[in-house]
Amino acid sequence: MAFAKTELFDPKLNSAAVLFKALAHPARLAILQYLAEIKSCMTGDISDELPLSRTTVNQHLKELKDAGLIRGHVDGAKVNYCLDPEKICDLKHAFLEFYKTITVQGDYICK
Repeated sequence: MAFAKTELFDPKLNSAAVLFKALAHPARLAILQYLAEIKSCMTGDISDELPLSRTTVNQHLKELKDAGLIRGHVDGAKVNYCLDPEKICDLKHAFLEFYKTITVQGDYICK
């Protein structure tokens, strides 16, 4: 019987990997950073804020939405984009938990 490779790993690692993968592009980091800086929902076109085409920005927004890090609500012809605070907290905890395991197991000290 064939298994998806993700089934071979701990569910916490799989969840963390989905979140970390969403961070694996500078455009997505810029989108998250922008939404955090404005401290509100962005109404309109985020591509006005980034040096990328609207199509490219929309692809990155989809990746962030699929990971659950942002929410998009349709409001007429526009979409309101917001950070999902609960998922951002999940990201923080996933990173800290993962970081703790690799620093304890590897006995690394960051300066």
